Amino acid sequence: MDLLSIKDPSFLKDMNIDQLKELSNDIRHFLIENLSKTGGHIGPNLGVVELTIALHKCFNSPNDKFIWDVGHQSYVHKILTGRADQFSTLRQYQGLSGFPKMCESEHDVWETGHSSTSLSAAMGMAIARDLKGEKSFIVPIIGDGALTGGMALEALNHIGHEKKDLLVILNDNEMSIAPNVGALHNILGRLRTANKYQWAKDELENLLKKIPAVGGKLAATAERLKDSMKYFLVSGMFFEELGFTYLGPVDGHNFEALFEQLQYAKKTKGPILLHVITKKGKGYKPAENDTIGTWHGTGQYKIETGDLIKPVNAPPAWSKLVSDTVLKLAKKDERIVAITPAMPVGSKLEKFAEEFPNRMYDVGIAEQHAATVAAGLATQNMKPFLAIYSTFLQRAYDQVVHDICRQNLNVFIGIDRAGLVGADGETHQGVFDIAFLRHIPNIVLMMPKDENEGQHMVNTAIKYNDGPIAMRFPRGNGYGVPMDETLRTIPIGTWETLREGKDAAILTFGTTIPMALEAANLLQKQGFSVKVINARFIKPLDEKMLKELLDTNMPILTIEEAVLQGGFGSAVLEFAHSHGFTNVIDCMGIPDKFIEHGSVNELLREIGLTKEEVVKRIQAFSPKIQKRA
Repeated sequence: MDLLSIKDPSFLKDMNIDQLKELSNDIRHFLIENLSKTGGHIGPNLGVVELTIALHKCFNSPNDKFIWDVGHQSYVHKILTGRADQFSTLRQYQGLSGFPKMCESEHDVWETGHSSTSLSAAMGMAIARDLKGEKSFIVPIIGDGALTGGMALEALNHIGHEKKDLLVILNDNEMSIAPNVGALHNILGRLRTANKYQWAKDELENLLKKIPAVGGKLAATAERLKDSMKYFLVSGMFFEELGFTYLGPVDGHNFEALFEQLQYAKKTKGPILLHVITKKGKGYKPAENDTIGTWHGTGQYKIETGDLIKPVNAPPAWSKLVSDTVLKLAKKDERIVAITPAMPVGSKLEKFAEEFPNRMYDVGIAEQHAATVAAGLATQNMKPFLAIYSTFLQRAYDQVVHDICRQNLNVFIGIDRAGLVGADGETHQGVFDIAFLRHIPNIVLMMPKDENEGQHMVNTAIKYNDGPIAMRFPRGNGYGVPMDETLRTIPIGTWETLREGKDAAILTFGTTIPMALEAANLLQKQGFSVKVINARFIKPLDEKMLKELLDTNMPILTIEEAVLQGGFGSAVLEFAHSHGFTNVIDCMGIPDKFIEHGSVNELLREIGLTKEEVVKRIQAFSPKIQKRA
């Protein structure tokens, strides 16, 4: 079938099973071919081809609402709703988003890039539907990994209590990004191997009604008997105890089975959970055989071999640099324990887990829990390393405030993917952490200029015993700088001068330092002598150096790859104001808007975070410089 000709899902209504199977093959070939060029979430989408087709055939989107949890499994949905012709732009600047996007299609009714939100959103939509007297099916699709998130469990509890008509599709592929962990995962494992409980329950009821004479008497105890059958047939009927009608498990790649269960679900009142078993990466062997999450989301790859296309002789990834340094220190310090919320692969903690399996904990998609586990460890004189992406740390804000910082506990937070991350877009840009951490008492916040300083900062964090400390580091690879063999500590709250100057000063840190140095070199050719300072401690500020700088009445430009409001530049302005300084201070950073997807360089150009803009800002100081001179 020509997928590029699809305008909406209505064509599915007239297709038979054989035609649907052929369509499934076409979609898989399309995804494998296109994602080899653009990269993207190939494993999750290959696993939901039949399920997505079945949903669109049995329901009527957008009147019926499909809510994709996390959203990285929505590519098939995008194809069926008329966006196949945009896949060459997937996750590229001003191109097709890798997640549901309301502005792209009326069929995208919920936007998400973080897990475990679909059930709460679905409940809100169901309440609104009933208040307005409308008729529609609300269908959240949530994975077994996302179901471990605390928000999902809160929603299950509320939905089961309210008894709203709502169909939850549990897409169970035994993986989130990494293999799933936890007791709930074990419950699902038992359900996968159980007999069809719903079938047995219905058969029992029919049997009772057919028994002559005593059938009526048995009817009075039928519900109790069915409950007994439930516990006999299926160990741990977790969902029914929460108030759901549980259907399944059903083969998520079998159209006949899916249609049977979906039609049954449409006729059933109240909240329903349909347990669907799928194979992540189905139809492409490298993705099917993935056991650690490599094929959850990839860059470009060679279709024939499955080899990922990576830069040759690239410096180590920042995540690896940090985790390897923590591992090096853990060999000498038995207090060090690593914790991650379902990101052992992304955080490059596999080696740590191999060497210290009893000191490495993947807690699943449970960021709040991860933060407070770290706090609990710290109360017992352990040294927890919480490896977490900046965008996911947002979900543990209260725990950082209440459990870690308020108690002034020695937790080391490794903030991965800090700054712009590119293709994953606005839900994943790590640009808010400075603003939401800087105002919390007790915390130290820092960011290194390169990987050598990074390893020393990790050592500093581990050796620090006066409260919580966090280190930001970007996505991607380091610069390939020479690495010191001996680790040292960096005095807390100290900056360093990278380039001397007398006309103006640039205060910056991390990924924007090379840009600042390049701009200073360009300005030197124009007769401006610009000082560049590595402001590696965002909190506390190097008040001694900052005061000396302000005493000269030198104009200052701050630069940060983070939001301006409440950020590092704000801290410098606050300090200057509170100490009575009137220096000209300008700030560059992320403007007050969400930054969409594209390459990091394209996004930096879009928001004006470039060396050319730095030069322009410093040039604007010129009258002030001349007046000061």
